[in-house]
Amino acid sequence: MTRPRIGIISNLHIVNDSYRTHAGGVMNSQAVAEVSEGLPLMIPADPSLCSVQDLLDNFDGFVLTGGRPNVHPEEYGEAESAAHGTFDRARDALTLPLVRACVERGQPIFGICRGFQEVAVAMGSALHPEIRDMEGRMNHRMPPVGTVEERFALRHKVCVTRDGPFHKVFGATEVMTNTLHGQAVIRAGERFIVDGTAPDGTPEAAYIKDAPGFTLSVQWHPEFNAADDPVSRPLFTAFGDAARAWMAGRQPLKLARTG
Repeated sequence: MTRPRIGIISNLHIVNDSYRTHAGGVMNSQAVAEVSEGLPLMIPADPSLCSVQDLLDNFDGFVLTGGRPNVHPEEYGEAESAAHGTFDRARDALTLPLVRACVERGQPIFGICRGFQEVAVAMGSALHPEIRDMEGRMNHRMPPVGTVEERFALRHKVCVTRDGPFHKVFGATEVMTNTLHGQAVIRAGERFIVDGTAPDGTPEAAYIKDAPGFTLSVQWHPEFNAADDPVSRPLFTAFGDAARAWMAGRQPLKLARTG
């Protein structure tokens, strides 16, 4: 059976101080192949190598991965500062218009961590550079030491809206997730609907209002243990179903409410 082609947005890495590589994380590919049942294909996040139209024409869905570089604050009208960390302007230049195009076409996108923030910024939201510095907020960053299992361990609850799209996917209004991010959405764009939050109020799950296709995004990392985790598995399954629907030439079933 032909599998939907899933584009996994990569990150730029510098190896041995000079060798430039694009990488997307084995866990993302495994989750797409094993749970979404798609064909994972790495996309170099650079518009000089592939255009948005190239991607729209050749893929059935996109995973916007997490990554250390942050969306540049100029993309949401703020000046760069040391608190904003490192950037990947080439990825910004590719993914932000790609998100907007997919939203309007109904082509499936699944945002993860930085990808969640990319979807937010593409749809008019703004980010806070260091969420742990805000009064009343917890530290959402990755633990500085420990095994992969310890760093990706479940750390806090996320409460989602009853009868919203995430409730329909999870079958529950409260789930446990990991957390490995420093920045967070501080002001949501009009169509960027925050559908789930951490106990401290940090946005953790969102969808795009009135989008004709799959636009679910999460601030945590569901690719870890995706095949066995009761929260991750239905997310990647729903995304895979949407990509298969797109591949078949029909609009995916809506999960997001339009009101």
